[in-house]
Amino acid sequence: MTEKKRQSEQKKKFRMPHLLWLMLGLLLFSSLLTYVIPAGQFGKTASGALDGTKFSYLGHQTPVNLLRTLLSIFPGLTGSASIIMIVMICGACMQVFLDTKTFDRLLDWTIYKTEGKSDTLLISALFCMMVYLGGFGGSDALIAVVPIGIAFARKMRLDAISAIGVTTFATLIGFGTGPTKMYVIQGLMGTRLYGGFMTRFLILNVFMLLGLLMLLRYVRRIRRDPLVSLKYQEEPFSGADVGAEGVGVPAAVMDWKIVINMFLFIGQFVLITVYGLMSNDYNMRFSVQAATMMVVALVQGKISGMSADELGDSFAKGLASMAFVVFVIGLARSVSIVLSEGNVLHTIVYALTRPLMDLPRWVASIGMMLIIAVINPIIPSATSKGAILVPIIKPIGEVLGLAPELVVQAFQFGDGFTNIISPILGWTVGSLAMVKVSFPRWFEWAFGKVLAFIGVAALLMFLFTISGWTFAL
Repeated sequence: MTEKKRQSEQKKKFRMPHLLWLMLGLLLFSSLLTYVIPAGQFGKTASGALDGTKFSYLGHQTPVNLLRTLLSIFPGLTGSASIIMIVMICGACMQVFLDTKTFDRLLDWTIYKTEGKSDTLLISALFCMMVYLGGFGGSDALIAVVPIGIAFARKMRLDAISAIGVTTFATLIGFGTGPTKMYVIQGLMGTRLYGGFMTRFLILNVFMLLGLLMLLRYVRRIRRDPLVSLKYQEEPFSGADVGAEGVGVPAAVMDWKIVINMFLFIGQFVLITVYGLMSNDYNMRFSVQAATMMVVALVQGKISGMSADELGDSFAKGLASMAFVVFVIGLARSVSIVLSEGNVLHTIVYALTRPLMDLPRWVASIGMMLIIAVINPIIPSATSKGAILVPIIKPIGEVLGLAPELVVQAFQFGDGFTNIISPILGWTVGSLAMVKVSFPRWFEWAFGKVLAFIGVAALLMFLFTISGWTFAL
């Protein structure tokens, strides 16, 4: 069979529906669940915190009908306002950076210096940088780095999966294992803030290496057989010669503009991360991030010789590119609103956590992680999940004799990896919207990798539990 014939057959296959219809379908499905799952609530302590030892069914359903479900869309958008605005600002600033051609010229120079044999080097460098960015400064705003992945994939003649692989896949690995990401949960658990920093930093590097090997293996596969590539099924990168071995570029030089712009690009994230570690004010962190990135974008534009009109056009183009992305983020929030109004979230948590008390310590620690991993796609916000789950898992850990930091680690592993395949996490679905990859297609690629991450995490939880590791380091 000729290649053209095979491509034609691929096109005739069922095409996944647009992300908009998938998200609206998920919203309606969440409404249906409020009719099926018994409504229930945990009790509260005198201080108003949830009491994980007291749960009761309401005795009647509190379903969210179609009208109320549709009405939840606007609160979902307004409730995500901070995230939406920072994503739009970051997207605009990232567009300015890309329009300076700094990244393109840096890639050209690297490819020229390595004579086109630079796949592993470049992918590894960008992937590791994104993992650390997610691990120390990660938030939904990192959707804005996806255009860098798109530019990278086009330059290297890779596909859309590779574009999201070197950006969102990497940043979510860092976000899910970063040593500074559990300070809210540590506060709720009553443990030392940023305790176990070195242990978690080592864990981050273990999963970074594992994720990198997975991505490099995929790249090798599409080099050998381009038909494995997503391009031949959904063709988001028209004109890209996916699978070509090398990328011929003319002689390229490194000049002071590239050096300064890259220094500013990396430096802004270092500054934002350091400020984030020093401040617990979430809104102020966003304010600092927005101001920093806007100043850096303007300076980069002027260094690169862009006129005031060109800078303005570039900024506006970046804002426009994020419009559908931020709408999807709002829809994802609406799903959580419907489940919460239907009083089914507490029922789901109660049904999943009740069996833990009767299990051996090491099984319970792994079970705790797995339960949180199952709940995570339903409640993607770590803070909201912590408010519901910590009052439940904290006493379970105390009864079983599990170190508090071990419970925190179980929460981190459970909270982290299923973000990669969460259909209601704005970070994930927004990134997919940018590269025009359907969620089912992404799920097909990522699900096995998430299972592998969870398997390694379960092994680590087993070792930590039987060794009595206290996360003192």
